[in-house]
Amino acid sequence: MLARLSAFVIWGLVAGVAMFWGLRLLVRPISAPANAVAVSDAGGTRGDLSRLLGAEEAPVAAVLAPESSRFKLLGLMAGKSSTDPGVALISVDGKPPRPFAAGALVADQFVLQSMSLRSVSLGPSQGQASVVLEIPAMLSAATGTLTSPDNPPFQTQPTPTPTPTPTLAPPPPPAAPPPDGAAPPRGLKTPGGRPPSVR
Repeated sequence: MLARLSAFVIWGLVAGVAMFWGLRLLVRPISAPANAVAVSDAGGTRGDLSRLLGAEEAPVAAVLAPESSRFKLLGLMAGKSSTDPGVALISVDGKPPRPFAAGALVADQFVLQSMSLRSVSLGPSQGQASVVLEIPAMLSAATGTLTSPDNPPFQTQPTPTPTPTPTLAPPPPPAAPPPDGAAPPRGLKTPGGRPPSVR
């Protein structure tokens, strides 16, 4: 029993090695498409190595974006009464928009100072408005022209005239009765319902 098991394991290893080398030598790899570009490793080493070797970075002056680019006015909602100025929907620094009432702190030192039909003014609470935001103009509605009944938007095909149905020829007249004494063809029955007798 041990001899059979060891022979099975050895022949299994031989078959595995033969399959590995057969696939390695006989199978052709898939070629790369014609528009493929080889990637080079040379680009990875092109960096400033001074920081890696311990050199300190020179301080870089931070470039501040203009204050108006931090805010985006998305909508205005009128108040219920003349004393209630309404609410402005403002997005700050790309975050989701939030509603702000007149006089509310929007960000840092910016307060919502005033609202008009399509714009709001932001600035310090005790100073001039430094940022004026406007609602982006709405896109114009898609317009088209109506077609007249004389010129329909699509071409209708004329209704086809019905083709006449072919008429069938009238059935042939019945065959003349056989002369007396002659036997009718096989399979026919006489008017009495019995097969004809042969004389």
